[in-house]
Amino acid sequence: MARNFGRDFYEIQRSQWRKSLFLFSILILFYLCLIGIFMFGIALLLEFVFNGSPSLSTDTIIKILLMDITFALVIALFHLYDARKFGAKIIRNRLEAISPSPDDFYHKKYINTVEEIRIACGLPQINPYILPSFAVNSMALIEADRTPAVFVTEGLLAEFSRNELQAVIAHEIAHIVRGDAFYMTLVCSLANFFERARQVLEHDTYRMDATNQAQSIRGGIFPADFLLKFSTIVMHLLSTLISRQREILADATAVEICRNPRALARAIYKAHIKNSFIGDFNLTYSPLFIVPPKSGRISEGFFSGLFNSHPPLLMRIEMLSGMISTAPSDIIEEVTSLSRVKDKARQIVPAQEERHRIKIVTTEEEPEISGEDGRVWKIRSPRGKHEGPYTIEELLSVGYFTPLIQVKNIQEGVEASAREFPQIRTAIHSLGRKKPINPSKQNLCPHCRKHLREKIYEGVVIKECPDCRGKLVDASHVGRIITRKEFSFSSKLKNKAEEFRHNFLQNPFGFPKTRLQRPNKTFCPICTKRMLARPFNYCYVVPVDKCLSCGVIWFDSDELEILQILIEDR
Repeated sequence: MARNFGRDFYEIQRSQWRKSLFLFSILILFYLCLIGIFMFGIALLLEFVFNGSPSLSTDTIIKILLMDITFALVIALFHLYDARKFGAKIIRNRLEAISPSPDDFYHKKYINTVEEIRIACGLPQINPYILPSFAVNSMALIEADRTPAVFVTEGLLAEFSRNELQAVIAHEIAHIVRGDAFYMTLVCSLANFFERARQVLEHDTYRMDATNQAQSIRGGIFPADFLLKFSTIVMHLLSTLISRQREILADATAVEICRNPRALARAIYKAHIKNSFIGDFNLTYSPLFIVPPKSGRISEGFFSGLFNSHPPLLMRIEMLSGMISTAPSDIIEEVTSLSRVKDKARQIVPAQEERHRIKIVTTEEEPEISGEDGRVWKIRSPRGKHEGPYTIEELLSVGYFTPLIQVKNIQEGVEASAREFPQIRTAIHSLGRKKPINPSKQNLCPHCRKHLREKIYEGVVIKECPDCRGKLVDASHVGRIITRKEFSFSSKLKNKAEEFRHNFLQNPFGFPKTRLQRPNKTFCPICTKRMLARPFNYCYVVPVDKCLSCGVIWFDSDELEILQILIEDR
């Protein structure tokens, strides 16, 4: 029995290219007509002001046509220059895109995958970027130096397998190869021009109404307002129609590049059903993404889907599944089954109390530093009493410490102002230059005083204490850890998280303040400055220690895991 295949990617590319070219021609024609109408109104107004009555002679019409063509070309060239020179930079800065880190396992996989697809397409260079968002989405742009750039979110890297990531990057590079990255930016800019003009006019009209002034002008503003609203709707409709055709064309070209329509279909479906919203971003630029922001709320009815910037989900899945003679329902079922397999494969992380039987065997001797080591400094408080003894790090972190305050070195039996001691002057100088006060205490656990060891956790390099299992994490990397779900958690940890949620998150005012205080002063293992006890953020007030100088966070045992459970179960 012969297998019933759908259209191959070559047929789809030829068909979609003709459709998008036709729609783009209509958009340019409509754009020129709109400019002509505006210029016609301006020309009539000028004739009325200077000649007293408007004239529609042949010379006037020729002047209007010349002004129309000139003005339209000037605006088009302006948009062309703006999109090419500043468009990518503005969007990149707005989305807070960062370069991938070679030390991060997920980022390294992304870098390698972009390089694979770049070589397959014969492109000289592609700049990869990461969007620090839990959402699942991607996009492509052309930077000012003509270098292509591909953007993916942290959520996409966490959710997608290697072949799905390849398919998504192939889709974005297909936009670049076909010229869509710059092409769609220009189309979006043209559509956005009339929308901005309408917003400015509405703002001015509202201001006139609010101050009860120039009410007679509203009669003159209404036709222009109506024309701008109409033009905004039509331009947006045409740009979304073009976007839909270009998305289907990019899907077909991506299959030509990666030869894996099944993986692309899975990736598109997963991106649609997950959260795809990328921050507070202008939805006019929605065509730039592989799935539209807020894709979960999009209806596929005729009228509701008329202004969608992307084809209906099932249309894309059906087109891709037809290339391999598979039903769309099989693709959806495959996504569900793979998700179940991934959840079962997650390694269970035990709580600290459950680790007491595990013996840590070391092959190298680690120096253990006593908590009393270096406590030779006393300080005279504002009340005239000596307080201490302190280490030099603790001394500098006392709230009322100044270089002129009286301190005493009990080991030497000398009392003088703090600046008289060379050790204190050196420590203050190191603080000013953001260097560690005591290099010998670097990379030590703030509580156990054991050497921290590097560890890969959720693809991120962190430092962990071998005794208490406390973790030192770069603050900018915590979001990556929370987004990725390599580990599951024991029932003991889940009970701890549930207890914390019940005692504090659901009753913050009844939670004792003493529970938010850290038991001891904590010093940063990197710069050896004192860390400050702070909640992780305003939504999840898990108490942690933060170093404002190094930008790192110290999580005591089980705190990072509890935070992950709270956010995953939100």
